[in-house]
This record gives sequence, C-alpha cells and structure tokens, in this order.
Amino acid sequence: MAAAKLTGVGAAVFLGGAMLVRDCLYTVEGGHRSILFSRLGGLQEKVYKEGLNFKVPWLHKPIIYDIRATPRRITSPTGSKDLQTVHISLRVLSRPDPVKLTNIARKLGLDFNDRVLPSIVNEILKSVVAQFNASQLITQRQMVSNMVRDQLVERARDFDIILEDVAITDLSFSPQYTAAVEAKQIAQQEAQRAAILVERAVQERQQKIVQAEGEARAATMLGEAINNNPGFLKLRRITAAKNIAATMSKSQNKVYLSSDSLFLNIRDTERDASLFSAGLVDAPLESVAEVAEVAQAEAEVA
Repeated sequence: MAAAKLTGVGAAVFLGGAMLVRDCLYTVEGGHRSILFSRLGGLQEKVYKEGLNFKVPWLHKPIIYDIRATPRRITSPTGSKDLQTVHISLRVLSRPDPVKLTNIARKLGLDFNDRVLPSIVNEILKSVVAQFNASQLITQRQMVSNMVRDQLVERARDFDIILEDVAITDLSFSPQYTAAVEAKQIAQQEAQRAAILVERAVQERQQKIVQAEGEARAATMLGEAINNNPGFLKLRRITAAKNIAATMSKSQNKVYLSSDSLFLNIRDTERDASLFSAGLVDAPLESVAEVAEVAQAEAEVA
C-alpha cells in the first residue's frame, strides 16, 4: 500500500514538473523575435531571439513579432501640380526594427503596418506628386519614385519601421485627361503627316521642274544637232528602222507594212547621191548595216 502511494505521488510530482517545465518554455520560430510582458513590470526591454526561451508561468506573457519583410500594396488618389487626378499604387516591403520591438508594442501593437503605412504613404505621395505636372509624372517617373522612397523611408523611421523597398507599380490618370492626351497625340501625328505630304509635293514639283528643264535642254540640243548636222536626223531614222526590223524579225506572223510610214525605206536615192558625191561611199547602199555605218561615219566627219 505504502509503495503504491509513493508511486502515485511520484507520478503526480513528475507530471506536475513536466507541465511546469512546459509552461516555463516557449519557442520563437525562424524570422521572428519576442518580448515579454510582465504582470508586475509591464513590457520588458529585452528582445529574445529564435529558439527555445524561458518565461515564468502566469507572470510572463510572450509577444512574438515577425521581423521578415512583408509586401504591401497601397493605392492613393492624389492631385498633380496642374490639378489633374492621379492614381498611384505603391508596393512597399516593410519590417519592424528588431531592436525597437518594445516601443512598437507599446505604441502600435502587432498590427503596426495597418496603423502606420496607409497614412504615411498617402501623406508622402500627395506632397511629392503635387510638385510635378501630369506629363512630368510620366517622363520623370524614376525621379518621382526616388523622391517617394527617400521621404517614405525617413518618415517610417519615426515609427521604428524599416522599409526595404518602395516602388511605383501603377500610375494612371482620369479618363478625361487620358482622352485629351490621346486627342493631342492624334493631332500631332496628323500634323506630321500633313508636313510630310507638303514636303513630298514640294519635291515632286521640283522634280517636274528639273525634268521639264532637262527636256527643254534636250530639245534645244536636238535642234542644234539637226541644224549643224543634217545627217543626225537620218541616223536617227536608220536607228529606228533597225529597231523595227529586229522586232519584226522575231515575230512568227507574216506582216506587210508600208516601209515609208515605218521608216523602213532606207534606200534613199537622193541621200545615196549626196553620199556618193561627198566621197563617203563608192556605190549605192545595199543593206541596213551599210547605211548605219555610213551614217556613223558621216556624223564623225561632221
């Protein structure tokens, strides 16, 4: 009986001791820190790291904070310098300062991000965006992003919050302003197209002037050549006759044409007589080749 009682007492003591040890220990997961709230002294300044830590049951209550960077997307409507409505979305990576967890717990609690970030983001965005026109917000977006990040990081330090990164993810304007910008772009494109058409018309006009001057010059030179050398016109006639004869020879059909109307009558007795009297030929010409050679010789002599 006594042994049984001692065994029962020992088991109770062991069980009570095990429960006491379990209540005296708690675990801090990776990426977390903890502070203790004492029923006697309030929040303790010491910050406990990852792993197994000790507390006094009933007297101490652990408060665990996640110190890893947490992403948050905040959208804020604001106004530009030229009074245009701008909708800006920011992606913010924030975490609490591990050294200042006691101050955060005392002033803000566990939901410090919800209490602080929306208000300071709206404040900074309105102050920065008001310094730029709507067009500058697009062309100088990197500068705007840098200014927002620098001021927001500095403002968050007042609340013991560390901002790892701040980036503008979306920048949009009111539908009225967007429509006005599109209309302006269309007008500019039409103006550029009109300028190109005008320039093309001027170039075509200049080209026609140059072409007309060239044709006039060619006609003048042709007239001078005919006046200075009567054989030039006959050489042209012979060349035309050769071309027509070459084209006709390739045809499979039989065609009967007037040699006079198609410049094929190259047997010109008056011309043969003039050439014979000039001493260029010794006898009347018998072929197109002979006529061409003689005309070429006549042109060289002239």
